[in-house]
Amino acid sequence: MRVFNGVDEIREAKGTRLGESEWVTVEQKHIDQFAEATGDHQWIHVDAAKAAEGPFGKTIAHGFLSLSLLPVLVKDVYSIEGARMGINYGLNKVRFTAPVPVDSKVRGVVDLVDVEDTKDGAVQLTTRVTVELEGSERPAVVAEWLTRQYV
Repeated sequence: MRVFNGVDEIREAKGTRLGESEWVTVEQKHIDQFAEATGDHQWIHVDAAKAAEGPFGKTIAHGFLSLSLLPVLVKDVYSIEGARMGINYGLNKVRFTAPVPVDSKVRGVVDLVDVEDTKDGAVQLTTRVTVELEGSERPAVVAEWLTRQYV
């Protein structure tokens, strides 16, 4: 965990790698729960027997499930002392570059792209989060994520 003592310290880190998360296993129960929450029950995600005969040989996580892991992957990479609240502001660019087969391990690699002050007194961070897939040369997801930190 990289800890920044206030926003001035994180400004100095612009353009650097903040770190990487621990590996997280994507299990079928996560995929099934995501399918239930979103209504996306496509067979490549939830039908193990049919998926075994499909293009990936087993079920795969939804792309949006892989994207939704960003908070859990990033939470232990860095923190800002004195920040009283952080919010999601959005995404500039997201690419799903490789499928995440069931029982795969993923981790987040976080680079700080930009730090800007906002009109409402927050500091907006632009991070590039690369969701690496264990054993794969290609990442599962690459996303430019905007968050706002209020101090």
